[in-house]
Amino acid sequence: MSRAGRHATEGTVTVLIGVLLWVFAGGVEVPVFELDKVGMVMVVVGIVEVAVTLVRVGHRRA
Repeated sequence: MSRAGRHATEGTVTVLIGVLLWVFAGGVEVPVFELDKVGMVMVVVGIVEVAVTLVRVGHRRA
């Protein structure tokens, strides 16, 4: 798998895990973090990772 493909896969998996945390872990009590907030952050990080990967691939082809 190419480097861009690996980064896109990592970003997609991060988004999926973030969505699962955001939707299903809202009622889980953890002393330090609120898991639904962690899920939102993971979604944003995953989207940014996929977007940066797509921009880099686009610049290489242009």
